[in-house]
Amino acid sequence: MTPVSTPADLRALTSLRFLAAAWVVMFTFWPDLKVGFVPVAVTRGYLGVETFFVLSGFILSHVYLQAAGEKRFRYGDFLWARIARVYPLHLATLAGIMALGLGAVAAGLTIDANVLGWASLPAQLTMTHAWGLAPAAAFNHPSWSISAEWFAYLAFPAFAFVAWRLRARPWLAVTGAALFLIGLYLAFEAAAGFSLTEATFAWGALRIVPCFALGCALYLVYRRAPLKRGGLWAAAGATGMAVSASLGAWDGFTVLSAGALILGLASMTNAEAGWLASKPAVYLGEISYSIYMVCVPWQILAVNVAARLTGAEDKQLSLAVWLVVVALLPVVAALSYHVVERPARTALRGMAERRRARQADTADRVNSPERVLQPSETIV
Repeated sequence: MTPVSTPADLRALTSLRFLAAAWVVMFTFWPDLKVGFVPVAVTRGYLGVETFFVLSGFILSHVYLQAAGEKRFRYGDFLWARIARVYPLHLATLAGIMALGLGAVAAGLTIDANVLGWASLPAQLTMTHAWGLAPAAAFNHPSWSISAEWFAYLAFPAFAFVAWRLRARPWLAVTGAALFLIGLYLAFEAAAGFSLTEATFAWGALRIVPCFALGCALYLVYRRAPLKRGGLWAAAGATGMAVSASLGAWDGFTVLSAGALILGLASMTNAEAGWLASKPAVYLGEISYSIYMVCVPWQILAVNVAARLTGAEDKQLSLAVWLVVVALLPVVAALSYHVVERPARTALRGMAERRRARQADTADRVNSPERVLQPSETIV
């Protein structure tokens, strides 16, 4: 069956990235709020990362699967594009945490010993710190997921190989991916004593695998034909996520519900997506990576400053102050997006384009029938 022509921009999925990041932000910042309760859904905020992972498999398949299946996929160009996407901001936030840590030490303040875990720096610089290669959970903690993403990028040809061969049976692929996810979650928890969805530095590279595979499989359904009732699927997925997270149900239910939400949103037209396809929502989605990566550096800086200015004990902020701190995070993220993330990505991709242009120009000159041999050249 020939795939149906589908929109290329998938605006609602871009906006969903912001909602996933916001869930992680609530999980991260809630302990700084002076209240006597924690909503169960907030305690499950780490599952926002799983949503990112499923989205990653879906979007990368959307962009690259056809080329991979038709042998037009250029692995080196793909990896360079992914480095351009994630590495500059990773380095910037890594340097930021170092500066904050060293500044705190110079000021005589007490910091967590693992914040400046220099033994973990080589793994951080190579984005392998979620592969069990970092001795401690050091520096910018959320960056473990970027290391996990890097693992999935390196392994993308393997995911694409399987997905391409199942493209004619997309629901079989989804069923297999779902069963794989369930089986791996159950087996890991039985062996390790904790959920794979809570793994970071030690098992983060494994944590992304079932989610990324699910995203690849869901894309096959979308590729064959977007769902006719995408809105109902999206509503069902969102409801499943909300209910399972609020009740503290098994994390696997929440992740599978996230998959239904993603497939449903992808199947909706931009008109049907409403505010999720609006420019403000899409912009927030575009800066969601910055929101995620500057979350902890901003928390360290802003919470400490706010606590000193307001005299808050044990760094527990009042609701009004806490809301200001959290509301300023997207502003800081927008700054990092426009100053670091976007310019660096553009520059690195420009380097690759210029290199390809030079190679093409060289090939054209070498293969030109009108080319004149230079005196130093020899015909063999």
